[in-house]
Amino acid sequence: MTKELKNRILTSFFLIILLFLIFEYSYILISSLIIVSIISWIEFYGLIVRIFKKKSFNSIIIRFLFKALGLIYLVFFSYLVFNGISTIDFKLNMIYLLSICISSDIGGLLFGRIFKGKKLTKISPNKTIAGTLGSFFLSLMMVPYFYYFYLNSFNPYHLIIITIIVSLTCQLGDLFFSYLKRVAKVKDTGDLLPGHGGILDRIDGIIFAIPLGMVIWKFL
Repeated sequence: MTKELKNRILTSFFLIILLFLIFEYSYILISSLIIVSIISWIEFYGLIVRIFKKKSFNSIIIRFLFKALGLIYLVFFSYLVFNGISTIDFKLNMIYLLSICISSDIGGLLFGRIFKGKKLTKISPNKTIAGTLGSFFLSLMMVPYFYYFYLNSFNPYHLIIITIIVSLTCQLGDLFFSYLKRVAKVKDTGDLLPGHGGILDRIDGIIFAIPLGMVIWKFL
């Protein structure tokens, strides 16, 4: 088992524990959201500064725009969470969406390591087509379990649609931050988590997938 896979599994185990705590205690969700949001924004802005490090007028404007967009995004995400945090359905939805993200991450690594095969893109050399299919496969395995035990009031086809979109968004988010790190010429977004990197290294896909999943859920 590679070091990266061990780190991913350890992170996923921590997130699973956090899921149950969030379901029982709303204040844990709120405090976790605030801490993770602040650190993620700092790490994201650190990448942007490395990419646009010239002291020209254009670089200053671009850094400001990225900083503003990051703050707007966090405000929008926080609004979605605080707007529905008091309802039991919201917590179940959050747990389901996070489960998809965790499954997508693990599925991509496992299938990629086992089946290897053709590379997906030059942006992230470790990503393979087999890994992408594995992300979708393991994520879709969550559908029958959650539908049978928790979400049987929902249309199963809607759950499948949400699962595919959220898994895809997770993978695209991962590639997006891989691209930023490649351009910034850094391996990790930070060093807050020894052996893991920064917070963004662990939630790069989740940070896009969860809000999108919440929005889609409202429509469906």
